[in-house]
Amino acid sequence: MTLRSAVRSIDQTAILSKVTTIEEQLSEQMAPRRFQTTLLTLFSIIATALASLGVYGVMRYMVVQRTHEIGIRMALGAQIRDVLRLIIGEGIKLAMVGLLIGFGVAWALTRLMKNLLFGVSPTDPLTFIVIASLLTFVALLACYIPARRATKVDPLVALRRQ
Repeated sequence: MTLRSAVRSIDQTAILSKVTTIEEQLSEQMAPRRFQTTLLTLFSIIATALASLGVYGVMRYMVVQRTHEIGIRMALGAQIRDVLRLIIGEGIKLAMVGLLIGFGVAWALTRLMKNLLFGVSPTDPLTFIVIASLLTFVALLACYIPARRATKVDPLVALRRQ
């Protein structure tokens, strides 16, 4: 027996328009929030990828511009770890400045996100720590690749290129 016939057997005048389960109703009500969350997740992944490409591009450009200097350092006895430390150190300084600025902006904009969050405070310290750690890791990786290439610079070739 269907739901409509069961209701009609009890009350002939009852009007049933749309019969759905509670799960279907909840799913319908949550669909806009789910879409917003999915969209924000997608944008954050794209933003992280663009940020890492930007850091990589800046570091790669810096390494190319400083090839002569790196060659001189290596000719004078700089070890691979010294060159890595130099380049990664400069990249991390830039990343830390960006993280501090981003942290301040994110903290200021948390009020806009308040109604999109469920069960999490907009200023949740764990979220800020995890995201800062992820971005630091991405920046380290984006700095390491050009730094590793810089260690393979032949000092004689670098000195001749000037």
